[in-house]
Amino acid sequence: MPVVAVVNTNPDLVELLKARIEAAGFVVLVMHIEDIRKGLDVGAVLAQHDPAVIVYDIVMPYERSWRFLEHLRETSFKNRRFVITTPNEQGIRKLVGRDDRVYEILDDGGDIDAIVQAVREAARARPTV
Repeated sequence: MPVVAVVNTNPDLVELLKARIEAAGFVVLVMHIEDIRKGLDVGAVLAQHDPAVIVYDIVMPYERSWRFLEHLRETSFKNRRFVITTPNEQGIRKLVGRDDRVYEILDDGGDIDAIVQAVREAARARPTV
């Protein structure tokens, strides 16, 4: 089964995402942003589990959170597919003005369904080795 890494700071949201993504047929690996900041060997974790998709949450302070994501995309998470989530899509758009699709999570219904669908699409789009 394909592996999906959920990188987030909210334990309740992590559990909700984990349950819904697993129900869609994926194995979920959870990484907390604070653990990464404190020195978690992300390269070793990614090498061991090789996630097809990374679900990454951008939280306040948005600018700092976005810069950290960009750093990870250029280093440890290089060449990985992402599904980016946030509690404030408009705030992210204003700040970063990027074309990346960002999924806003305001409730546990349709928002989570959209994220699960994005994970499915991203996993299918992953090049095979």
